[in-house]
Amino acid sequence: MRDTIRDSAFGKLVRFLSGYKLFLYPEEDYLSGWQIYLQLPEPREEGTQATSSEQLCEQYGLWTVMSQATHRKRERPPLRSVLAGPWRGIEEGSPVVVGWGALDDSENPQNWSVKKKSLVTLLICLLTFSIYIGSAIYTPGIPGVAAQFGVSREAAVLGLSLFVLGYGLGPMIWAPISELPAVGRSPVYVGTLVVFVFFQFAVIYARNFGMLLAFRFLTGFLGSPVLATGGASIGDMWDRRVRDYMIAIWASFAIAAPVLGPLVGGFAASAKGWTWTIWELLWVSGFALVLAFFFLPETFAPNILSRRARRIRRISSDQRYASDAEIEVAHVAPRDVLFEALIRPFVLCFLEPIVFLMNLYIALIYGILYIWFEAFPIVFEEKHGFNPGETGLAFLGIMVGAVFIALPVYFYWKWRWQSRRIGPNGYLSPEEHLPPACLGAVCLPISLFWFGWTGNFTSIHWMVPIIASMLFSFGGYLIFNGIFCYEAQAYPRYAASVLAGNDFLRSSFGGGFPLFATQMFHNLGVGWACTLLGCLTVVFIPYPFLLYVFGERIRMRSKYAQHGK
Repeated sequence: MRDTIRDSAFGKLVRFLSGYKLFLYPEEDYLSGWQIYLQLPEPREEGTQATSSEQLCEQYGLWTVMSQATHRKRERPPLRSVLAGPWRGIEEGSPVVVGWGALDDSENPQNWSVKKKSLVTLLICLLTFSIYIGSAIYTPGIPGVAAQFGVSREAAVLGLSLFVLGYGLGPMIWAPISELPAVGRSPVYVGTLVVFVFFQFAVIYARNFGMLLAFRFLTGFLGSPVLATGGASIGDMWDRRVRDYMIAIWASFAIAAPVLGPLVGGFAASAKGWTWTIWELLWVSGFALVLAFFFLPETFAPNILSRRARRIRRISSDQRYASDAEIEVAHVAPRDVLFEALIRPFVLCFLEPIVFLMNLYIALIYGILYIWFEAFPIVFEEKHGFNPGETGLAFLGIMVGAVFIALPVYFYWKWRWQSRRIGPNGYLSPEEHLPPACLGAVCLPISLFWFGWTGNFTSIHWMVPIIASMLFSFGGYLIFNGIFCYEAQAYPRYAASVLAGNDFLRSSFGGGFPLFATQMFHNLGVGWACTLLGCLTVVFIPYPFLLYVFGERIRMRSKYAQHGK
């Protein structure tokens, strides 16, 4: 526990204020002990040997924005990049590499105890939950916002849409910053969360509607880092045999949050008004901030080694000592990082056919989910007479379908069937992640038709459309996990860009669809509106099946996708 607190934001602050006399690391306790971390630099021939970033990605299967940019740097002569942070040894000749002291180095996140890994994983899940709940928790307060500021309901929905759009755009800025060896993930998580928490006061005490919308967008933008790289943080700790299971659990928190938002927000809005929905968000995120400040250590290996190298430079007064990641980043041009963070996601999202169709499918499902936030009050309040709090309880069907049914089914499938497809060298074809998506694709239209035509009539018991929503979340969860795993494995070198493009398109649909949801359901009726949405999902039913059968052939023709085994 001491090591966990030492590596947290609190521990780093105590170290700084004490002049690095408290919470000492082993190399600071034993002044000559740091020499065990030195590694002889291995000769590298351009184009024949992998760089350290490539070796890291091949070992853990993680390709980040920075590793993509590092790969691009070989196309131009070496340069001194400001991205290297405090290291200034590149001008002093050949650097001395600082690495792990041994295979069982206790600071390596892969070597942490199961107890510590589980604690950090739960903290990442809590952070994700506390941000994602901020979108839907606002929904029950929309009528109150419209009444207080004298705007239409459609205009008040912008408070939801801009928040979702903000956390779709944020990762393109925060992800590359969190991947700099000199920065790391934890400072970005905690730093942005501090501002996120305090900006909730600006939303609560907004003087006008424009101020409300501006800070809703900013809070979404500032809350986005953990939504984009939370899965990567989990991958930093768990090996590939366990990683997929942990990320699936993390995804369950991401689904549970927007589902529980209308529930907790509904009762608060009914009793105290719309501002109490934001107070609840403030309490949840504030609680997550306190835990993260004291107990969230850094999980990003390049940053851990960079800080170790920084300590050794301070102890030895020799600037030659540097981590492998610092050496790599020192040769990366900032323009390469900007290209990989801001341009590459759109290139892959819109010009790579497999990625575009997958992202479009995910975005459509995500948009429909947020449309339902507007459909539930129509079905359960207007037709069945629920109050806002009781309408929030109706959303529990979505969570039950995803977390308590789809998650165990997905785990069982991975353990019972997918494990048989792993080759002797550990290789698993990307297409082997798609069978759950095939099942989910069939479930979606059935659930939409079912929800629409059972929720359209007051004579049908209210439990029937709730069961239909369970089937939707069951299918959606299987599709999300199947496609995310497929994209990360089919495009390993560009995984960060592929998933960033997915996040942007998904958030654009999630933010845009609610703007016309109320009018669509009122003008077409619940039955026909859901029929229209169901027909859209029918169009995509063949896609995961076709990709499962022909995906490998299509990948072989792409210059971005993985070709070999």
